[in-house]
Amino acid sequence: MADEFDAIVVGSGISGGWAAKEFCEKGMKTLLIERGRNVEAGDYPTENKPLWELPNHGRMSKEELDRDYKLQQFTVQSEKYKHFFIKDTDHPYSQPEDGLFTWIRGYQLGGKSLTWGKVSLRWSDMDFEANAKDGYGVDWPIRYKDIEKWYDYVETFAGISGSVEGIPHLPDGKFQSPMELTCVEKAIKERIESTYSDRHFIISRTANLTEPTEEQLELGRSKCQFRNECMRGCSFGAYFSSQSATLPAANRTGNLTMVTDAIGHSVVYDPLTGKASRVRVIDANTKEAKEYSGKVIFLCASTLGSTQIMLNSTSETFQLGIANGSGVLGHYLMDHVFQAGARGRVPGFEDQYYSGRRPNGIYIPRFQNMTTEHPDFLRGYGYEGGSSRLVLKNAAEGTGYGAEFKESLNQPGEWWFDMMGFGEMLPRYQNHVRLDETKKDKWGIPLLHIQCEHSDNEKNMQQDMVEAGVEMLKAAGLEDIEGYADEARPGLCIHEMGTARMGHDPRTSVLNKYNQAHEVPNLFVTDGASMTSTACQNPSLTYMALTARAVDYATEQMKAGTL
Repeated sequence: MADEFDAIVVGSGISGGWAAKEFCEKGMKTLLIERGRNVEAGDYPTENKPLWELPNHGRMSKEELDRDYKLQQFTVQSEKYKHFFIKDTDHPYSQPEDGLFTWIRGYQLGGKSLTWGKVSLRWSDMDFEANAKDGYGVDWPIRYKDIEKWYDYVETFAGISGSVEGIPHLPDGKFQSPMELTCVEKAIKERIESTYSDRHFIISRTANLTEPTEEQLELGRSKCQFRNECMRGCSFGAYFSSQSATLPAANRTGNLTMVTDAIGHSVVYDPLTGKASRVRVIDANTKEAKEYSGKVIFLCASTLGSTQIMLNSTSETFQLGIANGSGVLGHYLMDHVFQAGARGRVPGFEDQYYSGRRPNGIYIPRFQNMTTEHPDFLRGYGYEGGSSRLVLKNAAEGTGYGAEFKESLNQPGEWWFDMMGFGEMLPRYQNHVRLDETKKDKWGIPLLHIQCEHSDNEKNMQQDMVEAGVEMLKAAGLEDIEGYADEARPGLCIHEMGTARMGHDPRTSVLNKYNQAHEVPNLFVTDGASMTSTACQNPSLTYMALTARAVDYATEQMKAGTL
């Protein structure tokens, strides 16, 4: 295998898969480096297995959680998909004694594209202009018009199901047919929208195929089967992942080389050319070092993964990490604030049910701080949620026996509805990562030290999620309404962003408007590290658009001889 390539992509998740596809389809000999194990499409060990075939009906033991997933116990760790998440014990990081950050990772080919929630929402100018308007963070170097056509492009290939709504701050996209609201959700939608002129209640936009295109069928993808088992892996290729979409597209060009179990160590800088020349990796199994040469290098190893590589890429020119003349590399770490909202019982509708297990829910776009300023916080949040019926009507009582009692357990219970807020986090310099000065992992790479917490702005926003949610559910006629809010722990939303942000000025940012390092022109970062703010929408669709746009720019520059 040749060690020199036109393009090197580090990371194979949502951003890395897109970068590999785009480079390969543009005729570039491309190397894709993945630190985790190889996972073939369909290599999903718990797919289609009923719970009774899994240990403890899918529940993990407290002993295993305490030992291997102590920091991740607040997530949905399960026997169903634990193999797609790393163990804390194998891949530690450091933080202050009172640190609350939870770094959730999936080290395998495809990364977290195998387990993401698939909510696919565009950003608008309101989001790209927020920093400039309220003074938190630096101004984004792009606006919606700069990536609108790239949203179109990635949505068409990935396959996004959604409804056209005409909401200015949640732009419509190139959608396949939307999934259907339940009868309860339709009723709640009518009641909320008739009560509040500033609220929209829509079906969520999701990367699940409902009307596969010819290209998607050619790649082996098919229509969503409404199993809602996406995190186990989908042999139907119905939801977007690297395995189902971008890697097959890259592979069919003949231009892709992939190496797995290759841990990104650093990027080698050549002071004579002023460019990055090589990527150094450590074999995960043998711990041997190896280097690959490339004309252009894309870091797509996840927000903190890419930043760790950059911080570890020191030289005489960049003693604080490659492309870090500004000193802001590692700073402005962000994650959405969530785990707050309201739930309640929906009276009536007991003569109606639903078919299948829809893999998405509802979405209520942002409504706070739109035309008037909230006194307690800046920016805003949206709600995700959904309805369901209690499966076993009488099981909670735990009494009875015999055929009659057994038959009663087959009767569905009452309808319930739950809505949870997902809110924007302000960019703050003190929320940062750096290399630990004393601790290294088993491959000799310094651990990341993470210092990050939500501010009063996010905590006040979380409280408003509760109050506004309770108020809306009352207006919708629900009963037994309960507001809830868990401790705000950054990282749990798994929407970490920032640490190598885009900006106009090389003195205050790492990347320019094309995700290109200001100081190292052939180095690009297109994953969450590049984000200058978080908005309140799920970010993965924007990563896709930014990546496709950056590859297009990089290849044009390569053809022009400037890279």
